[in-house]
Amino acid sequence: MSSSETRTDGAVTPDQIAVYLGEDHSDIRQAVRRVCADFPDDWWRELDEREAYPTGFIDALTEAGFLAALIPEQYGGSGLPLRAAAVIMEEICAAGCHAAAGHAQMYIMGTVLRHGSDGQKRKYLPGIASGKLRLQAFGVTEPTTGSDTTQLKTRAERTDKGYRLNGQKVWTSRAQHSDLMLVLARTTPASDVKNKVDGVSTFLIDIRECLDRGLTIRPIKAMVNHHATEVFFDNLEIPADSLIGEEGKGFRYILDGMNAERMITAAEAIGSTRWFVRKATAYAKERVVFNRPIGANQAIQFPIAQSHVQMEAADMMVRRATALFEAGLPCGAEANMARYLAAEGLWNAAEACMQTHGGFGFAREYHVERKWREARLARIAPVSTNLILANIAQHVLGLPRSY
Repeated sequence: MSSSETRTDGAVTPDQIAVYLGEDHSDIRQAVRRVCADFPDDWWRELDEREAYPTGFIDALTEAGFLAALIPEQYGGSGLPLRAAAVIMEEICAAGCHAAAGHAQMYIMGTVLRHGSDGQKRKYLPGIASGKLRLQAFGVTEPTTGSDTTQLKTRAERTDKGYRLNGQKVWTSRAQHSDLMLVLARTTPASDVKNKVDGVSTFLIDIRECLDRGLTIRPIKAMVNHHATEVFFDNLEIPADSLIGEEGKGFRYILDGMNAERMITAAEAIGSTRWFVRKATAYAKERVVFNRPIGANQAIQFPIAQSHVQMEAADMMVRRATALFEAGLPCGAEANMARYLAAEGLWNAAEACMQTHGGFGFAREYHVERKWREARLARIAPVSTNLILANIAQHVLGLPRSY
């Protein structure tokens, strides 16, 4: 929670920010738990085996208003603070559900909300809030550039009617289950700009109107059921009003939303860590080997306890980061640290839970292996932990730039 105290000039300072300790937003947490209770572990296991999208679950979250949490009330949303959105995602994952199937709608929407025109907001946000429109796809990563987004090759060239898109995206999740897609493309070649972040523009395209007209989407078979795809643009004609904000400023718009993305996904990792710790603890108490519960052995106890400690530390950093965000203060370092702590803690908890279950951890009926696979992704996407460390080294510690 943010303190109401301000400086005499009206601005809040970091030393006036407070965070709530304990179970905050209890009413929201209880409501999320009620929805998730209808989607138990066996439902997700069956879905994972079919590599299917959780349409019923996303519909339930939408109907409950959770995916519209950050959309202002004037556009049909709840107008909740970022901390509340983080709590929603945390509880979904703590229940053993898969929040990633719907989380992008929260932070992708922010680009339209903060940088879109009034017309774009009126056109899209009410439909996203009600569930009539899905904005789940974010076309950024490319096969040859990876995390070096400023060097992306997808081009958007001006035409008499708008723009013509050519290029390829990879690891674009949920494009086959989304109506709209946010796409990053170069409108000015990198060689023609002084600052490498310039000349990149953001577009919101209607997938339904573009399929078979220059847009092709192909699924990628992957280790986790994350609904990843490759997206190809072949002389795709899009209208001029697809452009979000100013031409050439899109990279900054994307950066503007990354703090929220990292806080939300960090909260998800914390929720999944809670699931692993709870699962491992319960099994360690009931599993008897050599006439004693395996939980009596320090080799079992310590990794679970360590995971709990890391989870609590990550949770405090998420609370700190979201409090700064809501106060309108710089929070990039805190968002990165929250994401790093949560991702590392989640992976350690997944390993501890798998090791605690031993051979049974590989059996699908225990559900550990599915969540274990999902946990590994957190150290790579949506941002690599190595990139986070490089950012902290340069911008917090003042070390030389490494890339």
